Amino acid sequence: MTRTAQGITPELDLPTEDLPVTDLSDLRPDAPILAPVFREFGGRPRFNGPAVTLRAPGHNPLVRETLGQPGAGRVLVVDGGGALDCALLGGALGELAVTNGWAGVIVNGCVRDTSELAQLNLGVRALAAHPRRSGQERRGERDVPVTFAGVTIHPGDAVHADEDGILILPA
Repeated sequence: MTRTAQGITPELDLPTEDLPVTDLSDLRPDAPILAPVFREFGGRPRFNGPAVTLRAPGHNPLVRETLGQPGAGRVLVVDGGGALDCALLGGALGELAVTNGWAGVIVNGCVRDTSELAQLNLGVRALAAHPRRSGQERRGERDVPVTFAGVTIHPGDAVHADEDGILILPA
């Protein structure tokens, strides 16, 4: 499937940005859906955009670096390996994401500063909250396929998230 600049998928021949995930799932029953293990932490429950992927286990400098760049409505998808021992995103990075135009962040791991994240116009999904900050070494990889919650997400895939789940339309 190819996503055009107008957000129209040729196979569906209609805009997908404003469709609820349930409707997208009905229209595309083959579209991958992440297992329902993610909690909502941001102030924007519905978000979508092309994926930017990171693999960043236990350390978040690559997350900070990426969110410091123009987001242009994209969604940062961070594979933290499902670790539950530190947070890869907090209030300061959430504010950075909003300032730079990111639509959302999905973390296969933890976040912190949850009351701050809830006040931001940013979609945030993560496994849990944890008060400990991550390591500060620049470890990880950007723009690589990441696999978690039963789905492989590639850079550029269209991410659609709302109150009912997270659906991926492959690029």
